[in-house]
Amino acid sequence: MYLQTVALNDVKCFALHGYYPEEQLTGTEFLVSVEVTFLPSGDTEDLQKTVNYEILNNIILEEMRNTKKMLESVVKLILDRTISSFPFVLTAVAGIKKMHPPMPGEIHHSFVQLSYTSEKKH
Repeated sequence: MYLQTVALNDVKCFALHGYYPEEQLTGTEFLVSVEVTFLPSGDTEDLQKTVNYEILNNIILEEMRNTKKMLESVVKLILDRTISSFPFVLTAVAGIKKMHPPMPGEIHHSFVQLSYTSEKKH
């Protein structure tokens, strides 16, 4: 049995997410990743029978434009829309890195991730 993975890693977005009001004014850079797995159909040349990463990219960009206080909310929306768009996925993981979060110390990024596993049998 084959298990196929389709992913977009570190999609760069400038967005206004943040708990503090000043974060929502100044914004910052984020890197967003989504990875899904599914059982491939026999026709590997049919875009309708796979996860189209162009659609994944659109989901990421649209949800990153909608300002939220918590990255947990954004990552859940991205994951929910991904699962809704591709109901045949068996697993899905979405993560957001907030680059250089505004706090003391030199922090490369903070990170929030959410995982989904289908209840369907393989």
